[in-house]
Amino acid sequence: MVQFSDIASDLEAQAIELPSWAFGNSGTRFKVFGTPGTPRTPEEKIADAAQVNTYTGLSPKVAIHIPWDKVDDYAALSAFANDHGVSLGTVNSNTFQDDDYKFGSLTHIDPAIRQKAIDHHYECIDIMSEIGSQDLKVWLADGTNYPGQGDMRGRQDRLADSLAKIYERIGDGQRLVLEYKFFEPAFYHTDVPDWGTSYAQVSALGDRAMVCLDTGHHAPGTNIEFIVMQLLRLGKLGSFDFNSRFYADDDLIVGAADPFQLFRILVEVVRGGGYGPDSPVAFMLDQCHNVEDKIPGQIRSVLNVQEMTARALLVDRPALEAAQAAGDVLGANGILMDAFYTDVRPDLAAWRESRGLPADPGAAYAASGYQSRIAADRATRRGRGARRCRTHP
Repeated sequence: MVQFSDIASDLEAQAIELPSWAFGNSGTRFKVFGTPGTPRTPEEKIADAAQVNTYTGLSPKVAIHIPWDKVDDYAALSAFANDHGVSLGTVNSNTFQDDDYKFGSLTHIDPAIRQKAIDHHYECIDIMSEIGSQDLKVWLADGTNYPGQGDMRGRQDRLADSLAKIYERIGDGQRLVLEYKFFEPAFYHTDVPDWGTSYAQVSALGDRAMVCLDTGHHAPGTNIEFIVMQLLRLGKLGSFDFNSRFYADDDLIVGAADPFQLFRILVEVVRGGGYGPDSPVAFMLDQCHNVEDKIPGQIRSVLNVQEMTARALLVDRPALEAAQAAGDVLGANGILMDAFYTDVRPDLAAWRESRGLPADPGAAYAASGYQSRIAADRATRRGRGARRCRTHP
């Protein structure tokens, strides 16, 4: 049976990128609730994200979103991040908050609007080059609400053409990752609704175009771990956006709704070579809702990913394969369940302490006084203000 000591070294290189927008005010179409100490600038978001890494050692990169994190000097922003012990990571584009994109962006029937959306991605690629980012992440709100509203085939053709132009600008060592979502804000059809559409589009582009899998972007009951397996098998899983959902795209704390699903996903990640220092798969959170405190919520999420990764690594693979080959249904299931039910939290706490980290990162952060300091400081100094919107679909 695999022991924690057997897999502890495999946990050392785990890195889970944090989204800058998770630290701002967020909410739903009904209400955005403010939080004391909400960051007002990209620098303050990065400073808050750095707190997560300070207490967990798990989050050395911060993803940025353009134009939400637009600044005049990206070299200075990158240096600011480095001074806080983190670096800038994925650059996320935004083609869902401009009036011109009401009927689509990269799929729009008007070539001038399509070019505007393409030019925005060119800007993002330039920023990537300035900060040394590997990934350009593209999520599109494009779609229609009514049958007949748009020509679905024509929209796919225009999407392919737009993505090809963007991909041509991707530099050496950079990737385009295309995220999918089965509905919302479009309700009849979405132009990139599922992994198959994303896979078809990126496969036509080239080796440096990959699929981004957001765990909250699937219909209820979807076997997400099967999709993970298939994309790894095809060499096209580029990144994860980890979050949790009960109904739709809830963006809740990772593992809150179904820890067993998170475990099953990570079992396939480990099985398929998607975990480890040589893996092309980037782990990232997209957890940002409107009731929990931001920094503690991110700490909880990265710890949940770490815990389920440890449990996935504890699966006795030779024993499992032997049971599968023998047709031992209950034996094979039991091996998987033994790993899932193993409580690794005490071992993880001791392992953190051995690396100079607090055994309980959440409690250590709460005791640090950081939250009360930023609540007081940011209430007395003027800034740009938080965006009054749900910060990511």
